[in-house]
Amino acid sequence: MKSLLVLSILGMGVLMGPTVYSFSSDQLALSSLITDHFDAIGAEPKSRKVELGKGVSLELVYISAGKFYMGSTPEEKAWATGPEGGATAGTERESYEGQLPRLMEVKNGFWMGRTEVTVGQFRRFVEETGYVSDAEKPGGMTQVFDPEWKISGLAPPHPWIKAENKSWRDPNFGFPLRDDYPVVCVSWNDGNAFGKWLTEKERVAGRLPEGMEYRLPTEAEWAYSCRGGNEESTYYWWGNDLRDGEGRFNISSVDFLPGRNKTWPLAKVPWSDGFSFVSPVDYFGEKGRNGFGLADMLGNVWEIVLDHFDPKGGHEAFYSVKENYKPVCRGGNYFDVPGNARSAVRLGLHSTSYSDSRDGFRICLGKVVEK
Repeated sequence: MKSLLVLSILGMGVLMGPTVYSFSSDQLALSSLITDHFDAIGAEPKSRKVELGKGVSLELVYISAGKFYMGSTPEEKAWATGPEGGATAGTERESYEGQLPRLMEVKNGFWMGRTEVTVGQFRRFVEETGYVSDAEKPGGMTQVFDPEWKISGLAPPHPWIKAENKSWRDPNFGFPLRDDYPVVCVSWNDGNAFGKWLTEKERVAGRLPEGMEYRLPTEAEWAYSCRGGNEESTYYWWGNDLRDGEGRFNISSVDFLPGRNKTWPLAKVPWSDGFSFVSPVDYFGEKGRNGFGLADMLGNVWEIVLDHFDPKGGHEAFYSVKENYKPVCRGGNYFDVPGNARSAVRLGLHSTSYSDSRDGFRICLGKVVEK
């Protein structure tokens, strides 16, 4: 009965009361995935697991098409650079969010990773393909924490250094790497390679609908997913009150740095989130998941997305350039102050090969995008 109901809904539209619900051809393309995991109109988003081999899997959540606000208000920007937000005032950074929130639409449904891609998931990719990340290639390097960093004065020097012998295998955290940590020290190129591998793997297995691919999410898909169905332009996916973020995300807090009796010296939230660096993905459980059921959309690690960075603001459609490509990253990280871990915050990376121990990515299953 469920299968007949879903096929009827997908194929013809449904008359419910006075409203007729119709479906596009793109939603029809998703029917083979949705039938088992998405019950009917108005149901909660359902998840599906992709088996990566050797007992490792990746979970995705279905996100239906919809509208959202991209950007932030002048009041939000002022809060971000104020005493509680703690972001550095007088820089261009907040201008990247756009002058005002703009109503945008994600026109096609897609599947988004429940969590950031983990160390264990990325390791399976490398084991199966022999892939070498950008940081590991000859002449490659990545940004990592400097263990000799001295905390002194009101404005201590930046704690990140370039390293030639570090990578996702060893991000220089100073403690053992766990498979359920988000993978870091990976680039835009590395994220795209992971998506290509998963696309080919699922296509061979006959589980990939025509016109669909695994890839990095577009900036609009990411921003829509981050807000979790919130129809207002709020600072965080749960609202504007920072205090409501306790137990929801991993950013700069009152946790001691490894081997030290000091915390990050910048503005921070007035509680412990349990981690001075990365936390296991989905560590905060249901409270840490937004309205779409996605975990760690803010904090933990920056998430690299598909689009090129436009300093004037994000775009509704995928935005690309032919040369000097600078990928967008979103969401903030474990080191960030509250004002830099909001839903609207966006930065551009130096290049498609750049990587950092604060940066990771989340995988998406959506329509093929011409890159």
